[in-house]
Amino acid sequence: MLRFLLFFLLVQGVLFGVEMLQPIQTAIILPWTSLIADVSGWLMSAFDPNVATAGKVVRSTLNGFAVSIEPGCNGVEAMIVLLAAIIAFPAPFLYKLTGLAWGFIAIQGMNLLRIISLFYLGQWSQELFDWAHLYIWQALIMLDALVVFLIWIRYLPGQTTPPSSMTEAIA
Repeated sequence: MLRFLLFFLLVQGVLFGVEMLQPIQTAIILPWTSLIADVSGWLMSAFDPNVATAGKVVRSTLNGFAVSIEPGCNGVEAMIVLLAAIIAFPAPFLYKLTGLAWGFIAIQGMNLLRIISLFYLGQWSQELFDWAHLYIWQALIMLDALVVFLIWIRYLPGQTTPPSSMTEAIA
């Protein structure tokens, strides 16, 4: 367990360090963030014609309210935490790839919900927007990564199902 924790921290530190490098920001993080804004805008425009995107900004053409999706709000950090955990955990490589694929879908799906909800919440109440942005959604995105990791561990090959009752566990 200690080896897993140390390896997890090492991988996480390296990945967070690499993410901060300017060439990585320019080549990967900022284009990804713009893509997230575009996808969010596209989803919202299916039921709201007053949504426009430009780069990493999603804006209401009706009232001018806008959200700018900054690094840190694009799901990359949650993916780094999940990636580090899956890499550090002893499991077959194919299962690691599968876990990362499902984790990517879960985290980015949740992040799209986050952006859309914050966009509309901000038009209704700035105070609630700030609270939801800083506290609720930050925790939920990281919790999403943790839940994906725990589910992934549960379905690793060679895992036995837990006993259905306490008496079976003792016997």
